[in-house]
Amino acid sequence: MKRLIFIGLGLIAVCATSTWYYIFQYSKTHHRSVESERAVVVTAAHLVKEYEANEKVANAKYLNKVVQLKGIILSHKKDQSGNNTLTIKSGDAFSNVFCTLKPGITLGRDSIVEVKGFCTGFLSDVVLSEAIVIYPQRASK
Repeated sequence: MKRLIFIGLGLIAVCATSTWYYIFQYSKTHHRSVESERAVVVTAAHLVKEYEANEKVANAKYLNKVVQLKGIILSHKKDQSGNNTLTIKSGDAFSNVFCTLKPGITLGRDSIVEVKGFCTGFLSDVVLSEAIVIYPQRASK
């Protein structure tokens, strides 16, 4: 009986140690990087149209992949976590592209910007996370 208790405690210790290692060590050093991955280049309008036409097909094409797009910034805000966010105009009245930027990136309103980030799907907007800014430029009116 004591032998089973020791084996059980040993298994619990191994599982706890493995979980700790994965959460706090492995995931920090084996994280995907937007900068180093090849991107699918698409316009904001085309990306939104594809998701509105057929979300399942668009997910197969873009979900969890790096997407690079260029567009006009509708809004630049901070979310609840303090991360900078951008909403990029798509030409559709109801759907745009929502980007959560990596820390340290700030831009003004009415700018043309090119961003690259992980596509995480479609809510009312197409969502890009961990986005970086490739090319900011003031919009001409």
